[in-house]
Amino acid sequence: MDSASPPYKGHRYPVEVISHCVWLYFRFPLSFREVEELMLQRGVIVSYETVRRWCAKFGQAYASGLRRRRPRPRDKWHLDEVFVKINGELKYLWRAVDADGNVLDILVQNRRDKAAARRFFRRLLKKTCAVPRVIVTDKLRSYGAAHRQVMPLVEHRSHQGLNNRAENSHQPTRQRERAMKGFRSVGAAQRFLAAFSGISPHFRPHRHLMTATEYRTEMTIRFAIWDQITGAANLPTTA
Repeated sequence: MDSASPPYKGHRYPVEVISHCVWLYFRFPLSFREVEELMLQRGVIVSYETVRRWCAKFGQAYASGLRRRRPRPRDKWHLDEVFVKINGELKYLWRAVDADGNVLDILVQNRRDKAAARRFFRRLLKKTCAVPRVIVTDKLRSYGAAHRQVMPLVEHRSHQGLNNRAENSHQPTRQRERAMKGFRSVGAAQRFLAAFSGISPHFRPHRHLMTATEYRTEMTIRFAIWDQITGAANLPTTA
């Protein structure tokens, strides 16, 4: 097994079952019980609680493995924030994507004031180990105040119509939020969305820009990468 793959010692299920369950949960709007049912249809008996533990343990590790495979982010970043309902209360999901739509980072916070924007900027710079040439945001004044403190030499474009790329990146999250009927806590939302934002986009190429053959070829490559980062590609073959 690749040394970069997550450790599976102590798990009685094979790697391909674990990685497939995690893929199902983060790729499609399924509950843990629905993943259990799909696996049963394939002859694999696994409880929904076991699926939940696998997703909690391996989801972020798989997402991190996929992020390490990506090229360095483009130098134009789009930032946006949206409401999310957590245990009946409104919180804010901050998101940054690059010019290609790759998610750079997400952060769930209680507020969207200057301190929250500054915290997200600093976390973003630390996580990407890069400094953008330009950032694009909406007209929320917190962005401007935080920009002047954290990255004053970076060009800041503030315009509602320029930020569609970041706004569109929220759509898969909205779909999952509805399917899950909201999140139970800020911590649970952060953990799920951190893994989801790393795994889900990997299986969402720009299909409308491809022919059917190009799409199938691209997805074959992406599934091969998934097998490599999960360790499923290193399983011994049988005659």
